Amino acid sequence: MSLATTPGALEIRNLQVIYGGAIEAVRDVSLKAEPGQIVALLGSNGAGKSTLLKALSGVLKEEEGQIENGVIHYAGMDLTHYSADRIVRAGVVQVPEGRRLFAPLTVDENLDMGGFTADSRTLEERRAVVFGLFPRLAERRKQISGYLSGGEQQMVAIGRALMGAPNLLALDEPSLGLAPIVIDQIYDVIGRLNREFGLTVLLVEQNAHRALSIADYGYIMERGRIVLDGEAGSLEANADVREFYLGVSTAGQRSLREVKHYKRRKRWLS
Repeated sequence: MSLATTPGALEIRNLQVIYGGAIEAVRDVSLKAEPGQIVALLGSNGAGKSTLLKALSGVLKEEEGQIENGVIHYAGMDLTHYSADRIVRAGVVQVPEGRRLFAPLTVDENLDMGGFTADSRTLEERRAVVFGLFPRLAERRKQISGYLSGGEQQMVAIGRALMGAPNLLALDEPSLGLAPIVIDQIYDVIGRLNREFGLTVLLVEQNAHRALSIADYGYIMERGRIVLDGEAGSLEANADVREFYLGVSTAGQRSLREVKHYKRRKRWLS
């Protein structure tokens, strides 16, 4: 079976998000994800990446946030002011940062929560796909999710999202706090979801190297705005990206003065 049914393009135009009526977290952001693409959204902590995903997923109100300006279009639909459940039904599902499982529930029960729109037969078909992607979850299916390892919990979080049969999967920091071997497993599954099931993926990461290694296109976000974008390969080759996000510098040892003023040296913030 295919998890994706009606792939479409995502287009966010001139998005502005305000918290508490005063704090501007996202400033005039525009980005696109074509059907079947993996698009990486990179940036440091506090850049506004997670806020953008919350706007896409319709959950800003939980944190007193609101879309002040701009539009979010997906597959010909205007999702800008859709409720979270309508956005899920439209085929856009988020895996939030920190996993946010229902800790007292079992793996199976958490997966069922993700497939709330499906009948029992469809649930079992989707569960079989999830267990095929994450065999360890089949072994742990009756265990309480709160007792799983961090990596296993991330697998459950992704599996729960897949139970909704998304066409666009938005992942918020999927590698956060995980061991390298588990990150490899998670990224292998993300790649398979894209290649085998045709899912469009919007991947928010601080781990720029891993994200760009799998992405088709990338955006870099700083201080609430997009400061650079391009094909993933061109971003990996960009000197500023290599220094500030990949930890690679061709200029030798930096002085303390240069390090203290590194933001001013970013061409995109000058």
